Amino acid sequence: MKKINKQIEVVFRLWFYSNKDKFLGKGRVELLQRIDDTGSLAKAAEGMKMSYRQAWQMLKEINERAPVPIVEKHLGGKNGGGTIITKEGKKAIKTFVDFELKVAEFIKKEIARLKF
Repeated sequence: MKKINKQIEVVFRLWFYSNKDKFLGKGRVELLQRIDDTGSLAKAAEGMKMSYRQAWQMLKEINERAPVPIVEKHLGGKNGGGTIITKEGKKAIKTFVDFELKVAEFIKKEIARLKF
């Protein structure tokens, strides 16, 4: 009988919660990163193929669940409006990304030790 070499994978989804409510996950962090890159919620939502309303709801939930504002919306004017990620928001993004990388590295090491 021929032995088939199969690759074992572990797939995980990381969520940060605030008072038992979802605060930050991969999609929310991607939305924040896109806003930071473009300065626009509309462009960030479009880039993720998400409705503006859905993206706005996500931002509202993030800000409500964060200890300090993560996102600030500026209304139009002479220079136009936009959405910005606060200093605390940038720190939250970095914290999530760094933590996710550490978890992925841990899982990778543990997979190498698996024996079936």
